[in-house]
Amino acid sequence: MDTASLDYLTPLLNGIDQWSEFATLLPFLVLLELILSADNAVALASITKRLDSIELQQKSLNIGIAISLIFRILLILAANIIIKYPIIQIAASVYLISIVLTKFTINNPTNDESSSISNNNKSSFIKITFLLIATDLAFSIDSVTAAVAISDQILLVIIGALIGVIALRFTADLFIRWLDIFVQLENAGYFAVALVAIKLLFEVTFPNIVIPEYIYYILLGFVFLWGFSKRVPLNSNENE
Repeated sequence: MDTASLDYLTPLLNGIDQWSEFATLLPFLVLLELILSADNAVALASITKRLDSIELQQKSLNIGIAISLIFRILLILAANIIIKYPIIQIAASVYLISIVLTKFTINNPTNDESSSISNNNKSSFIKITFLLIATDLAFSIDSVTAAVAISDQILLVIIGALIGVIALRFTADLFIRWLDIFVQLENAGYFAVALVAIKLLFEVTFPNIVIPEYIYYILLGFVFLWGFSKRVPLNSNENE
């Protein structure tokens, strides 16, 4: 069927009548998605590592991020609602803050206890996958509002989000490995999560105060520089 015969697609297709805009903005949107997803990737990697089996970790990431992509597209289509009702952004920031507080205020079980809980436990797999979806959804509120602010071309934003989610899947894999190598990376990731939550909350609470985005990116850069600044001693890796 010719897309021209689909009346409901006409506004969408007419919106992208200048391919120069498409070609110019797409790389920028993809870069934006990658930058904004760095802290997301660390959080997802940290959550996924609670599953003892590598196979379960991969399966959980695949399912969680695939479902998250659907939610991201829905969020893009409903971007006007998200912007109109700040309570949605507040809820996302509160959820992200709760993740950080849970990380730093609740005593984590030892590795042996964690393994015994997670190994071959279907309920844990379901809980972790659900947590991945919920966490990415909260992060998506920030990236979607930022992307829509750059361009009102819905198809362009959706393609950028699609590429960003695919990149997030592979980036999360890298961070799962890096968490075993860099001592402070997990904590840095959660500090970055707190930074996103504070940013969201500040934008909703003080809409008339505009803080340049580059300040956020600079702070994010310093957080991750600190996270990658200390490696696990080689002898400890050998003992494992």
